[in-house]
Amino acid sequence: MNEGLTPTEVHETAEETEAESSDSEKRKMDPARRITLVVLAVVAVLFGWHVLADRATPYTDLAKVDGYVVPIAAQVPGYVTEVGVVLNEAVEEGDLLVRINPVPYQLAVNSARAQLELSGQQVEAQTSAIESAAGRLGVQRAQLDRSQRYYNRVSAIADRNPGALSQADIDRATTQLASAEAAVLSAEAELERARATLGVEGQDNPAIRAAAAALEQAEFDLENTEIRAPGPGIVGDLQLAEGHFAAAGQPLATFISAQDVWVRADMRENNLGRMEVGNPAEIALDVAPGRVFRGYVASLSAGVSTGQQARGDLPTAEQAQGWLQDPQRFPIVVRFEGEEARGLRRAGGRASVIVYTGSNPLLNLAGKARIRLTALFSYLR
Repeated sequence: MNEGLTPTEVHETAEETEAESSDSEKRKMDPARRITLVVLAVVAVLFGWHVLADRATPYTDLAKVDGYVVPIAAQVPGYVTEVGVVLNEAVEEGDLLVRINPVPYQLAVNSARAQLELSGQQVEAQTSAIESAAGRLGVQRAQLDRSQRYYNRVSAIADRNPGALSQADIDRATTQLASAEAAVLSAEAELERARATLGVEGQDNPAIRAAAAALEQAEFDLENTEIRAPGPGIVGDLQLAEGHFAAAGQPLATFISAQDVWVRADMRENNLGRMEVGNPAEIALDVAPGRVFRGYVASLSAGVSTGQQARGDLPTAEQAQGWLQDPQRFPIVVRFEGEEARGLRRAGGRASVIVYTGSNPLLNLAGKARIRLTALFSYLR
């Protein structure tokens, strides 16, 4: 094939053939290079998305459902004669939970009434009005005692974790306490009017006052033989049967509110840069795989414990592990919107939360996809 060609031309032809062979080998390597470049591009995109989403759509799977949990205890001692609920039963406000044997307390009421009547006869006065007023006052004071305990629990939760309760919950507790206080004042005024009918001698008579106070206490104790639900919720940790002796102040069951429920989500410190109260959020509950519930940020933590030394101790320097320190986490409170999750919000249940901090269509869309994928993965947990 090289006949008629000079040695120089033959050499050049050989070099061209070798160059074409080298280019062909390079072209054969191009797919591997292209795959490498695609992988690097994908990694770069994912890294950029992670950096941006960390602030625009912060996400955490370190979240738990929290709620208003109250131990149900007896105010007066006695044997249980009726248990009105079963374990994990849903109840409404005022439903009977436990009844303590009322007979001894009814006898005490009868005795106090008889003593009041006897005292009234001794001072030649009408005692029926005093008896009625004292009985009503005892009932109203029992209602005030319940309202005061409910208000104290709500206030304690609000002080310990601002934003955990809605303003409507706090207002309801305040209104209920004020109404009970007004009812007690009205009952006290009515009792004073009844006492006034006895005249000066009756008002100053210590026997009448002692008998009326004893009747108030007896009515109060009788009213507290019935333990009723403080609101809608679920009765848990109920290990009780008829015949059990209930000591005053000893917890008999646990009441889990169905209204005051929220999610406590631990966010990294750099997640909080753009987060504000009121930001929309979405919640995936492990108990409801595949479902996502709407919510909003109710409060942001102002600080967490740093484990500072006690007085008199020397400070301890924090020891960094590796070249990247573990991020500090701050809890936020996320509340549910609507009642879609009612019945699924179990105190202590695990959850995942994502917060949308602004109008970022692409990042928000990616965040929605992420939380829904997390919800689907709950099937595998």
